[in-house]
Amino acid sequence: MAESKVTFIPENQSPIEMDILIGTMGEKEIDIRWLGSQGYFTFDPGFTSTASCKSKITYIDGNQGILLYRGFPIEQLALESNYLEVCYILLNSEAPTSEQFEEFRSIVTSHTIIHEQITRMLQGFSRDSHPMAIMGGFTGALAAFYHDALDVNVARHREIAAFRLLSKMPTLAAMCYKYSLGQPFIYPQNKLSYAGNLLNMMFATPCEHYEINPVLERAMDRILILHADHEQNASTSTVRTAGSSGANPFACIAAGITALWGSAHGGANEACLNMLEEINKGEDIPRFIKRAKDKNDSFRLMGFGHRVYKNYDPRATILRETCQEVLKELKLSDKLLVVAMELEHIVLCDPYFIERKLYPNVDFYSGIILKSMGIPSNMFPVIFAIARTVGWIAHWKEMHDDGLKIARPRQLYTGYAQRNFHSQIK
Repeated sequence: MAESKVTFIPENQSPIEMDILIGTMGEKEIDIRWLGSQGYFTFDPGFTSTASCKSKITYIDGNQGILLYRGFPIEQLALESNYLEVCYILLNSEAPTSEQFEEFRSIVTSHTIIHEQITRMLQGFSRDSHPMAIMGGFTGALAAFYHDALDVNVARHREIAAFRLLSKMPTLAAMCYKYSLGQPFIYPQNKLSYAGNLLNMMFATPCEHYEINPVLERAMDRILILHADHEQNASTSTVRTAGSSGANPFACIAAGITALWGSAHGGANEACLNMLEEINKGEDIPRFIKRAKDKNDSFRLMGFGHRVYKNYDPRATILRETCQEVLKELKLSDKLLVVAMELEHIVLCDPYFIERKLYPNVDFYSGIILKSMGIPSNMFPVIFAIARTVGWIAHWKEMHDDGLKIARPRQLYTGYAQRNFHSQIK
């Protein structure tokens, strides 16, 4: 709602009044929607100062280190709920009763099987393909197999598509992993938890029973919860932009996966682990710390600092404890993990990084946890995609419920002015 107004006074023109909008929490927003009709647009590369939509799903206060899903603090959800319960909250606004949760869980598990023809599509990919390339292709291809409910204007169709995506992502991810190993696919088991089912499909084999470690299962569940949504990030904005055209939900989520793949977004924990491996080869952490402080050196510490958080990332605080639990449970002495822990200690005690608020972020700890579980680094962004799918769906559904308006950003044109063409070809 509007609290007051701000006046823009263009040179030699009449003043333009704009409302100042106030949300439930957060910054004030200047409503600039009518500026275009007056011949003015705002210039904001990266949209760092622009609210692209209204949303009731997730709230972030980067200065205070606050993350809320539907008003619930992430710390409480990570410690007291499970991933599917969080999914219900993100999609339905409220925490479920026992009956509502059981019904929700039952629907999700009933859609976990993948159409058998999709498994044959894998033969067209090289076994050393990056799994995110396969995930993007597979997700978009789902529209060709589940086209009975693709009318985005029908609320029931949107609901069915949401359940199908949420259910099938772990199955698709596990198939990508198994294919890279040359191992047979493991079908989902509906009696297992969402996280437990993912671990089983990834690590079980037909000839050997896989015993799910409850500590690892809980760690995976927390990783999924902490990555479920994060407001208007690059991939979520991509999903909303694709969805604004009326594109089908599978295409929209495939677009989100593609955006997530970038090393500055979902690929950050993979990039972080690659950095640790580079440091490990040199076995000289102080030298890399010195390089990170040198503005003329291209080396950067991955897994530290965040675009939004200027305080400790609340998700990192939770995963730091989870990381210690996993390492203790597995009794690991991996040299790379030792390097990571030493690097963390140095950065947290160094005034240079403290002054710049470059704390370890969620990517730093999630990469260590996933590596400890035996998950290769190229699967890290795939795990992220599984977790974030529910957030993408929630935003996609919200924009349809609120009414579509196709995204159409403007630009500051800096090319040639109009000129005449004369062919130089003789």
